[in-house]
Amino acid sequence: MDLDGFEQHLKSGERMHLVGIGGVSMSPLAEILHGMGINVTGSDVSDSPVIVKLRRMGIDVKIGHHAENVDGAGAIIRTAAAREDNDEIKAARTLNIPVFERAMAWGYIMREYKEAICISGVHGKTTTTSMVAQILLAADTDPTIMIGGTLPILGSGYRVGKGDVIAVESCEYYNSFHNFSPTVAVVLNVDADHLDFFKDLGELKSSFRKFASLVPSDGHIVCNGDDANTMDALAPLGRKLITFGFGEGVRIRGVNINASGRNPSMDVLYDGIPFCKITLNIPGSHNLKNALAAAAAAASIGIPAAAIEEGLGSYNGVGRRFEYKGSFNGADVYDDYAHHPSELHALLDAVASLDYNRVILAFQPHTYTRTKALFSDFVRELSRADVTFLAAIYAAREQNDTSISSAVLADAVPNAISYPDFSKLTEDIRAIARDGDIILTVGAGDIYQVGEMLVN
Repeated sequence: MDLDGFEQHLKSGERMHLVGIGGVSMSPLAEILHGMGINVTGSDVSDSPVIVKLRRMGIDVKIGHHAENVDGAGAIIRTAAAREDNDEIKAARTLNIPVFERAMAWGYIMREYKEAICISGVHGKTTTTSMVAQILLAADTDPTIMIGGTLPILGSGYRVGKGDVIAVESCEYYNSFHNFSPTVAVVLNVDADHLDFFKDLGELKSSFRKFASLVPSDGHIVCNGDDANTMDALAPLGRKLITFGFGEGVRIRGVNINASGRNPSMDVLYDGIPFCKITLNIPGSHNLKNALAAAAAAASIGIPAAAIEEGLGSYNGVGRRFEYKGSFNGADVYDDYAHHPSELHALLDAVASLDYNRVILAFQPHTYTRTKALFSDFVRELSRADVTFLAAIYAAREQNDTSISSAVLADAVPNAISYPDFSKLTEDIRAIARDGDIILTVGAGDIYQVGEMLVN
């Protein structure tokens, strides 16, 4: 099924039924389709404030996934969590109702905007998309936004605006972003990950290359000129690139860099000419690089430097990205989504500039395949903390692999202990935490609960 096939169903006047309508990217999709005059219905496993909002708009939402919910629908759009064994998906197959993926629907919707900024990369997507959102809001573009996290200024992960710009976080997993229609494709980095789907780094590079190739000739490809994998992936396209970075030769360059402390800063040159000055409210040189990417994406569509400075200057982070949770026994507690060794490296570098006495790290590995494939890299980064507490591996979509575990990882990391559950792990952190420490709960699973138990 292609975007033209999806368009035919939209224009037919048929009812579109969204399976998992309350999800972070499904609910804004429902709002936009409803605003286009489409007859939208949906279902989800439980009620939520998002579903209450959709109902107030006139969208019929059923609780529970039941076969009868799809009766009379012309097409189905499903969230990634709705597998083939979902009762509604099975019913749709039986009734020959076409089933479209969420990403395909978003790809079609992007065609309706003058500018579609799609932010991709193995690391930093959520933060950079949030920064772009903050810039677009400062520039009064009334944008539509889709982020994989909660941006405080929005109070959610999305915003449906009436302007002609949309900014969307774009994921490489299962080649999802190949369904998109970018006028600006941002590639933050290319790094070995999702090796349960991609066979190797070469295949991952090919995926990013195809994504960037979706940009029309009058669009822009914004990419990390400091990242060899990114430049290698995009070189075969033979396209003019808007590169960003700290090194010589990039078009959007950060200079006079001060990456220490809680307010890192830099001056930005555009083709060698002073463009703007950026000061952030979140630590880390990796966030300066994310800010450069956001500035480059905004500049590519003509956003003025003043709005870029204002947007980035008012950015205070996004949920689960070095998010302050509170304090316990004089120790500051932060939560972060880092689940790849490169992300752990950037996080621990940022923390090292903040002058804490000790770093207490509670880490939850995410998936068996990632832990096994990048084992030595995880050992190197986890060894940097003063004390490391390891939660059981968060399986996510995978089956248990008995050849790898947090206990095996703990044996290779100095001062590390593994735990089968959060209760004893939290208890042991309570026992050692003291004034001057920083406690980090880190991972893409549910490790954030440890920080919440500590501060509550």
